[in-house]
Amino acid sequence: MKDILTAGEARRIALAAQGFGGTREGPVGRRQLVKLIERLGVVQIDSVNVVSRTHYLPAFSRLGAYPRALLEDVAWAKKRPLFEYWGHEASLLPLASQPLLRWRMQDAQEGVGAWSGISRFLRERRDFVDTVLAEFTQRGQLSASDLEMGHKGAGGWWGWSEGKRAVEGLFWTGELTTATRRGTFERVYGLPHKVLPKAIHDAPTPPRDEAQRRLLMIAARAMGIGTARDLRDYFRMPVEDTRARLAELVEMGGLLPVTVKGWREPAYLDPAARWPRKIEGAALLSPFDNLIWFRERTERMFGVRYRIEIYVPAEKRQHGYYVLPFLEGDALTARVDLKSDRKAGVLIVQSAHAEPWATEVTPMKLADELRRMAAWLGLESVRVERRGDLAEALAGAM
Repeated sequence: MKDILTAGEARRIALAAQGFGGTREGPVGRRQLVKLIERLGVVQIDSVNVVSRTHYLPAFSRLGAYPRALLEDVAWAKKRPLFEYWGHEASLLPLASQPLLRWRMQDAQEGVGAWSGISRFLRERRDFVDTVLAEFTQRGQLSASDLEMGHKGAGGWWGWSEGKRAVEGLFWTGELTTATRRGTFERVYGLPHKVLPKAIHDAPTPPRDEAQRRLLMIAARAMGIGTARDLRDYFRMPVEDTRARLAELVEMGGLLPVTVKGWREPAYLDPAARWPRKIEGAALLSPFDNLIWFRERTERMFGVRYRIEIYVPAEKRQHGYYVLPFLEGDALTARVDLKSDRKAGVLIVQSAHAEPWATEVTPMKLADELRRMAAWLGLESVRVERRGDLAEALAGAM
């Protein structure tokens, strides 16, 4: 096997590992959806609903139109193969990964690193926190709004009510887990031994180093190839732990150290990764899609500097509020700022910009994908507003 790869080879390996390049036609059932999420290892959750909440989009980008209720079923129904926790950010993960993240729950309990604020609140207000836990024992599954306890807040971690801070802290330490979601995406919590399958809850906790190696291998299989920073970011692993675990995995033969032309840092290759010569197809990507969520990797692999501009003042935005990159073959060729006008039944392209290597067929392929997305979202049409250097050509293609 080669130990020096071209940037194109690395890019196609990564795309194949992420599930791109396959067919997106035909019905998608529960088995295909669960298999994809197991392949990805983690799907980021986000509440922004300008187009669609982000966790629905990765499966659409890879599998095509599927019933969105299917994701809700595998994520939050009573018998489900997924659970919620802090994997990348707030995430959906396969149940089998729950024991692999218990070291993180322990870190949260002990206040290691970024968890110090959580640990301090749980420690200093332990009597109150125990009272909150007792509510779950007595009443069963509850949301934060069901708990009329403690002082009210005004938003943000330090502005949350004390009840909200307690349940979120207990979620991070693993003393509570998500039982389901309610209404406008409100998390409903439950005690792990009552929510998780017995086989998962009672599964032995692997040693920290073993759990971290297994998480890094999940990341490597989902990414195909990556630098230490890429692999560390997938599950937000500690720097020193990652360095030690990667060295162990190389020694064990689990990862192969390689060089990618044009990459400044050494890379690690999954020995089982596919090496496709070509990637076909097109897809719109959520800003929080696994393929592009680590912006440094996105720029290195695709030559595109991509930033989400939700928190940028409107007058300073370069591309828009909620911008989705367009994957065409093995390149990112455009980006569109989208908004779902559900009342009018229209998917609005608020701006459209081309990358320098976009071709004359890019507007047509993008138009096809926008129609496909609109239909999947239950919208009747697409409207292109005349902003951005690709807008006129895209409007013509529509």
